[in-house]
Amino acid sequence: MSDKTNQQWGGRFNEPTDAFVARFTASVEFDQRMYMQDIRGSIAHAKMLTKAGVLSETERDDIIRGLGEIRVEIERGEFEWSIELEDVHMNIEAALTKKIGITGKKLHTGRSRNDQVATDIRLYLRDEIDLILSEITRLQQGLLEIAEREADTIMPGFTHLQTAQPVTFGHHLLAWFEMLSRDFGRFEDCRERANIMPLGAAALAGTTYPIQRDYTCELLEFSAPAENSLDAVSDRDFAIEFCSASSILLMHMTRMSEELVLWTSAQFDFINLPDRFCTGSSIMPQKKNPDVPELVRGKSGRVYGHLMSLLTLMKSQPLAYNKDNQEDKEPLFDAIDTVKGCLRAFADMVPALESKKESMRAAALRGFSTATDLADYLVRKGMPFRDAHEVVGKSVAYGIEQNKDLGEMTLDELVQFSDTIEADVFEVLTLEGSVAARDHIGGTAPDQVRAAVKRGQSKLAERT
Repeated sequence: MSDKTNQQWGGRFNEPTDAFVARFTASVEFDQRMYMQDIRGSIAHAKMLTKAGVLSETERDDIIRGLGEIRVEIERGEFEWSIELEDVHMNIEAALTKKIGITGKKLHTGRSRNDQVATDIRLYLRDEIDLILSEITRLQQGLLEIAEREADTIMPGFTHLQTAQPVTFGHHLLAWFEMLSRDFGRFEDCRERANIMPLGAAALAGTTYPIQRDYTCELLEFSAPAENSLDAVSDRDFAIEFCSASSILLMHMTRMSEELVLWTSAQFDFINLPDRFCTGSSIMPQKKNPDVPELVRGKSGRVYGHLMSLLTLMKSQPLAYNKDNQEDKEPLFDAIDTVKGCLRAFADMVPALESKKESMRAAALRGFSTATDLADYLVRKGMPFRDAHEVVGKSVAYGIEQNKDLGEMTLDELVQFSDTIEADVFEVLTLEGSVAARDHIGGTAPDQVRAAVKRGQSKLAERT
């Protein structure tokens, strides 16, 4: 073997790897972020090899000590990463061998980079999902706080972005809470399926050494070892599933972002975003741009792209491991970083939202938002709903012509459309009456909003 071939795998090669190919195939520039997981996996592997009689206790202790020193060097920024050593795994192994001698070369006994990287990615993703779950919870807590504060704040509810019925700002924000609750569940499910240990599958067919996978599994806190060695090293479903859950989360956040952008506009004027979450214009001095929600809205595209990238990466791959799979990390890592950044921005920003109550109320008074309440009133008086629908439609047409909302009409004006209408009609034509009338679980009544907040708080408390 040439002195210039890779010492970890170059035994059957007669010439060194081309310099460009070395750079092209190396992954250390992006996979070094998994150093903690790689070291943790190696320590567990060393302990298992000792238990299996492959390593002595002294060798195990030397390996653990050396890996601990390497971790400190990495965290201090003193570790020198080498492209020639390709990836995080071989960089750490080479440094360990240099530090403790021949014992470092024994660490790789009974494992391959194939099951090693599959284990590292799962460990890394598991840790990152835990952080994401924490940020979702923090954002939801902020939503509950502002929803409780705004339980009585009336605003128009929309369908087709047209005024539909009055709701409250608190009720609207609880809809966001429900979206995030489903996202939380998806990431929990993803974590469960990611928490399967590939280590022990070796390159693709297991190992002849007397390894004890259950012991390694326990040390690394996996729920179970992978059942099939071929699938263990080649599966990337967990990464695809993470990007799928991330895409749905970002889709939800784009819906929130779009509403925030609309609500801060002069045309809506429903809320105020604190200055620290906005930027100005280089030419228009009056501008206050909602950059945070706009950027979150834009970042959804890159996460959607990562999902498609991973699906395409795995399409048609034969069993077992292929070099293609090195391309799984950059999209996965960027999706993780993007999701965490978006969640942090929202979790910081949402509790600081300030509602403009008068603007919201004025908007709810426009667009005949109590029309459905009038129809329900007529039904309660004995009129068939379709007839009530027609009566209210005619009264709305009259209101458009006269530039009057239903609540602004006199009793005489309303009676001309149906003599069923009486003086008590004005009780249902007020915004407060309309909101309060929907007094059921999931309804808009302020007391129901507060009750939903309490249920939400209980749900969050169960997570801790």
